[in-house]
Amino acid sequence: MIAAAMSQVPRSTPPVWSAGSTCSTVGPLAARKRGPGATAPCAVLLWLEANVRQPSRVPVTEAMEETGRLPRACGPSIAYRRRPGKQPTVVFLGGFRSDMSGSKASTLDAHCAARGQAFLRLDYSGHGASEGAFEDGTVGSWAQDALDAIDALAGEELVLVGSSMGGWIMLEVALARPGRVRAMLGIAAAPDFTEDLVWARMDAATRRALEDTGVVRRPSEYGGEPYAITRRLVEDGRRRLRLRAPIPFCGPVRLLHGQRDPDVPWERSLLLASRLAGDDVRCIIVKDGDHRLSRPQDLALLGATLDELLA
Repeated sequence: MIAAAMSQVPRSTPPVWSAGSTCSTVGPLAARKRGPGATAPCAVLLWLEANVRQPSRVPVTEAMEETGRLPRACGPSIAYRRRPGKQPTVVFLGGFRSDMSGSKASTLDAHCAARGQAFLRLDYSGHGASEGAFEDGTVGSWAQDALDAIDALAGEELVLVGSSMGGWIMLEVALARPGRVRAMLGIAAAPDFTEDLVWARMDAATRRALEDTGVVRRPSEYGGEPYAITRRLVEDGRRRLRLRAPIPFCGPVRLLHGQRDPDVPWERSLLLASRLAGDDVRCIIVKDGDHRLSRPQDLALLGATLDELLA
């Protein structure tokens, strides 16, 4: 198998104030004529398990991986794992309350080791092994964590892989380092989730409580302690909404999304694809896939899609 280990930490989904919609079957998406919105045509593929060739077993030299902590003059230190190899560096950006030991991150590490590809993963501040308080974080601060780690630890050329909220941070990094990002791969990408999947679904009483106290807590559908939504998180998100206008990235992009995702509707990937300026954009809809896309066949699809971008 590609994956070295399967994480049991159920924390990769962004917070939503109600379940996402159940989606119908995707058919061919006709190319749209460009208008004032500067949208680009997007290829939509419906992925079936039979399409995935299971990977061969390849031994991974774990000793090659460097585990460390990046100290910073401003802000908490950032925990990371880095594997040297050929360029470009593949960078994994995790989701809301997730960490770098999850199944997708571990799968990509093993996959890149088998290819001899450089790989970097990290925990945002307040996540996993990194310092800092989770409630102090925002999409902007977590994007800065990623930028600091990339600037200090990655090669000049990058392929970004963003899972859930990491799909938003992936966009922030690409816009901040436009000359370095060669390609992007989104997994249930959730840009703008603070506004469209959190604030928009709150009732009036919850919104007032958030504005008055600065934080509200919601029970996790995946177990564990309730998670916090802060006013700071929502307000920061409003300053960096990306799905309201064209996104000036012209490199190759692949967007994987489960059609049975209850947290981030699969149509969000179609919207993101339409906002990207480039033409080499494909959405791969996994008909029976959920939000995590962490089954063996999903992980095999992830590896095959990364191989395509690295070819």
